[in-house]
Amino acid sequence: MASADVSGSGHKIPGLAFRVFVARGTEEALSGSLSEIEAHAALQTVIETFGYLNRHRRDFPRFDEAVSKGLLERVIVQPSVHNREGKTFPFLVVRTVNPGQVRLLISVLSMREGGYLGEAERFAPVLAREFQWVISKANTGQKPKTVSIGRDLRHAPIRTDKEIQKLSGDERVQLLQKLFETYLRTVDDQRSLDGQSYYEIGSTVVVPLSQPDSGTKFYEILVREALQKIAREPEFLARTPLAVISLLNGSIWNVAFVKIDQRDWATRTRVLPADKAVMVGDPGRLIQPAAILINLHRTATPDDPFYADTRQLPMGALSADQLALVIAKEIQHNLMEKSQTGHVAQDALTAPK
Repeated sequence: MASADVSGSGHKIPGLAFRVFVARGTEEALSGSLSEIEAHAALQTVIETFGYLNRHRRDFPRFDEAVSKGLLERVIVQPSVHNREGKTFPFLVVRTVNPGQVRLLISVLSMREGGYLGEAERFAPVLAREFQWVISKANTGQKPKTVSIGRDLRHAPIRTDKEIQKLSGDERVQLLQKLFETYLRTVDDQRSLDGQSYYEIGSTVVVPLSQPDSGTKFYEILVREALQKIAREPEFLARTPLAVISLLNGSIWNVAFVKIDQRDWATRTRVLPADKAVMVGDPGRLIQPAAILINLHRTATPDDPFYADTRQLPMGALSADQLALVIAKEIQHNLMEKSQTGHVAQDALTAPK
């Protein structure tokens, strides 16, 4: 969705680089829905709320991270907010033409319905929660293709191990992006997270869904952000080289959060059996690809190689940095063992009841 047309130079917020804009024609659009007093109250509440968040940045780490990195280009206050499909939202984060920067749209009608007009301190944690999406969208490319799109095995641009080791971090990320389009899926086939709420990052607080697939989309973005860190950052190639190489040579074709309550593991590596091996690339290479599954509500155990990295949080509450370590160590420690022993999942992923 393109953000609404705005006028003026925006409203300054002391201590913050971005400004708050009002969508052009807001006053006319609000006629009959909101009074002029309520519209003005919404704008003032947004400005005061950002001021409050800025004064208490230590209490809102995701807001602090986004501001410190300059991820938010501007905030736009609109009568209502909706996506391309016409679904309404209290907030919406949209990408800009500038890589790494996004805009935040805020619905005035939603603020009124929530009783937030003139209540900056009450509105602050609600607004701060949206910065999980600000960070995720700023750090990822355009919206990923949905899982319903079939894999294009022949055109998947897999590389040899030696070729991968010679690539720069940016080149590895570019290759990963092409694999997202053709081969590497980041949602489980059963879509077990549809209808499931998601965690606030770093917390056991669960965020109510605004749409049935909000949790699925949230965790797909989080997984892709983590995988990009693994591909780009040199310490992963140095410490967990098998993870980096396996993501780019076709050995892994699915990394996804799942919800499997009947299993107590936090992560699992599932290798396709030999009779289901696939031919990938051109010229073709026969591969038994693996799926890396992350169990949403489970916590790591002391035996897990990533136990210390998770700080006893549920898997679904991990940051992208923590998740990258979890995925990399799971691949590094378990992929080769499962492949060499021909391990096939006896407790394979099943559709949730």
